[in-house]
Amino acid sequence: MLLREGEVRIPSGCAVSAILNVKGRCINGEAITQSIACMRERSNGLGGGFAAYGIYPEFKDHYAFHLLCETEQGRLDAEELLRQNFLIDRSEPIPTRKVIGIENPPAVWRYFARVRPEKAVGCSSTAEGNLVTSVVMKINKHCDRAYVASSGKNMGVFKGVGFPEDIAAFYRLEEYEGYLWTAHGRFPTNTPGWWGGAHPLGLLDWSVVHNGEISSYGANKRYLEMFRYRLELQTDTEVVAYLFDLLHRRHDLPLELVCRVLAAPFWKDIDRMPEPQRRLYTALRQVYGSALLNGPFSIIVAHGKGLIGLNDRIKLRPLVYARKGDFVLMGSEESALRRIFGEPDEVRAVWGGEPVIVELEGGSAQ
Repeated sequence: MLLREGEVRIPSGCAVSAILNVKGRCINGEAITQSIACMRERSNGLGGGFAAYGIYPEFKDHYAFHLLCETEQGRLDAEELLRQNFLIDRSEPIPTRKVIGIENPPAVWRYFARVRPEKAVGCSSTAEGNLVTSVVMKINKHCDRAYVASSGKNMGVFKGVGFPEDIAAFYRLEEYEGYLWTAHGRFPTNTPGWWGGAHPLGLLDWSVVHNGEISSYGANKRYLEMFRYRLELQTDTEVVAYLFDLLHRRHDLPLELVCRVLAAPFWKDIDRMPEPQRRLYTALRQVYGSALLNGPFSIIVAHGKGLIGLNDRIKLRPLVYARKGDFVLMGSEESALRRIFGEPDEVRAVWGGEPVIVELEGGSAQ
């Protein structure tokens, strides 16, 4: 029987890509666009997006809230919530252009904001992050069809419904320069293709692009709700961004251990570990069992100080790592990495359950 387009499920679909300059040198959005466009057949036009870091140096100490607003009332309600908690130093539409293939986009808006002094009395960085997280959750839940795409400092998420190269043209990404870029081309299978659910999924300076399915979404969601996270974006990837925030920022686990929680070793492997490693991984499984990610996935997690690549424990989705000079590259296909810089100095697969963690030299951008 001959099957037509749209009648075949492609479970290995979705494309992910990333570029990081470890010295913090900025490049514009053209390279990451070329990389993700090279994998166009892995997506179907129902979602594309980018995260960029270092793009707002003049507002590097401000939270940059990117909002997707399907109604004007939703935008105004979201703005009021922001003003109750932050001093807004600039509010403006995100610059866009008309692009064939991008239909009925919502209003896309950005706010550069500082925590209000009365909200910041004795406010630690963790408490300040909790304030931002709380406001994001309230906007996503209570403001009429308004959603926060990103809320970090000196970074932003640009996403929507369309092929990723069209999304890049829509947001005029060639006009931005950043030291870290990630990209996603979506082939949604179990969740709707809509602007708020497109990747990357962001919170504070975390952003996640994901290929695969999180079959543990229900258990992960219930666990996160215990810590007052609210999942409103109708995509399983949302749990990944919030779990990184919870485990690293709030529970202070090193990134290596966060990855070992999300893609935990099998019990049979833990039983063979020497002490005290066996005791450590046993405790992690017991305490954070509800944070374990099940299902086939490859994810790229970006944050202000670096990049993380992680596969599920038996590597059911592809992820490739490469290095060229000061640049680190990750992607679903080696061809997408070679498209950027040609022959890499190093290239290899990211192994199942074994994270690749790359940090900026000196811990921050120049």
